[in-house]
Amino acid sequence: MADNNTFEAPRSINTSSTDPVCIDAQRIYDSCADKDCLTDLRVYFTSSAQEQIDNCVNVRIRDCDVMTVLIDIEPVPFHRGFYSVDMTYFFEVILDCFTSPGSSPVQVRGMCISDKKVILYGSEGSVKVFSSELSCDEYDSQNAPSKNLPVATVQVARPIALSATLTTKHRPHPIPCKIPGFIANRIGGEIVENGENDVYVTIGVFSIVQIERNVQMLIPSYDFCIPGKKCTATSDSPCDMFERLDFPTNEFFPPNVGELTGDESSPCGSCSPSSQETIE
Repeated sequence: MADNNTFEAPRSINTSSTDPVCIDAQRIYDSCADKDCLTDLRVYFTSSAQEQIDNCVNVRIRDCDVMTVLIDIEPVPFHRGFYSVDMTYFFEVILDCFTSPGSSPVQVRGMCISDKKVILYGSEGSVKVFSSELSCDEYDSQNAPSKNLPVATVQVARPIALSATLTTKHRPHPIPCKIPGFIANRIGGEIVENGENDVYVTIGVFSIVQIERNVQMLIPSYDFCIPGKKCTATSDSPCDMFERLDFPTNEFFPPNVGELTGDESSPCGSCSPSSQETIE
């Protein structure tokens, strides 16, 4: 009987000759990168979190993250091939709430919303797209046709929490859109609009917006991608796995300034005084 644990090494890939193959891929027709400093964003809270904010004398922003981005794409009138991409950012904000000077802060979680619009080129398409992929409905029928619109995608780096301001002068600022259910669950419940104190934050966001369209492309093909590594199952005990870990020496001995900057001769590393920027 053949050994089931034997593994045959894959054949070498021949890169000297290529064969053209046709693939179905998403081609990026247009894209843009942005660096946005979002100021004066109203933070919305649940009723329990709003009570804590109403008892605060000062707040400090601790962290923020992007929960989701709602994207809508529409053709631009009288500009063939161009599309407007409307984005609604939902940010989760974590604040340190101080109830009195010198007191220990209490963490409060909230949410803020920001809108953004860009116009990008996405080419044209006038066909209807049908697909035979599995439909998880009552009947396993062919999926419904879709319009041949391009697809807009947004890539967002982790935002930078810059500042937070507490104000007792309440300004009417209703929630600009409907809050999705999963966002309300993440925040901790239903969002309220009224309170004695308001919080406004400033957030720095780096993003890339691109428009893609499904096309058929002819590309050179070398060979199939055959895995060259054997999958090994393990039944080691937790202690056996722990024994294979290296001792974390760097965690016990903090690095010198030269190791942090990469240049021991200068306390500023590769920075020059003229290239440094002051953040207000």
